[in-house]
Amino acid sequence: MMQSAQHPEPADAAARRAVRPVTVYSLDRLPPYDRTFYETVRSGMALVHALTVPPRDARSFRVPAGHLFRITTVDGPQVGDLNLWNADDLSERFYSGKTRALHATHVSTGDRLWSNLPWLRPMATITRDTLDWYGIDEFGAGVHDVIGTRCDPYTNHLLTRADYHYCCHSNLTRALAAARGLSLGEAEMLVHDVVNLFMCTGFRRDTNQYFMKASPARAGDYIELFAEIDLVAALSTCPGGDCGVGHSSGRAICHPLGVEIFRPQDDHLAGWRPARPSGYNGGHGDG
Repeated sequence: MMQSAQHPEPADAAARRAVRPVTVYSLDRLPPYDRTFYETVRSGMALVHALTVPPRDARSFRVPAGHLFRITTVDGPQVGDLNLWNADDLSERFYSGKTRALHATHVSTGDRLWSNLPWLRPMATITRDTLDWYGIDEFGAGVHDVIGTRCDPYTNHLLTRADYHYCCHSNLTRALAAARGLSLGEAEMLVHDVVNLFMCTGFRRDTNQYFMKASPARAGDYIELFAEIDLVAALSTCPGGDCGVGHSSGRAICHPLGVEIFRPQDDHLAGWRPARPSGYNGGHGDG
């Protein structure tokens, strides 16, 4: 909560507040979104695998580079927490903070999900989003956020003194451990901040607090992504359901999420190569 100010405004307070903002990263420096390429890749794609993530649980799945994967709210509004790793090196993982800085607080078609340093490369590109119509509402909320973290048992215990084992952090930990033959302790260290798929969130203008509201998703809505490298993914169906009331409990109505993986026609990937790591030489000014 914001505390009341303890210091008086200076005489030039209005002038200081009136300084115009500067966008941190210029979008024209990013590799452009090639809509024609991705639409071509989508045309004629073939379903090769499908799975269902049960309510209040998670599943892990692999997506080969050059394939697409679609996550669908099959029965009704449901938030999903998504983690991504390099399938060949789990230390390379999704970097929500840099994705947020490069794109926006909420992501949609044409945005990329970037990996952590020192790789800093696109892991996946969003190719379709049936909720792209939502935009930013009167409360400042948008859909598919990269500002929140993930519900977790530690914060839940801090605030309620209760142990709840089906938070997204724990769900993702169990799913990754099972998929990769890791202990829960090993897997937990690899779980990271998420893309909150279908979650509708923002910051309150009066207190600057993070808020959530009921997801606008309905049965059949989906977000679709193109794998720019070989991926291992884990997806948790949040115990908050549509996150319109609360999370980290068994009270909310929850639905499953569907995952489909598609293989494009070979000739539609002609000339395409998986994303390469950052070209920075790693010197850090040492010599």
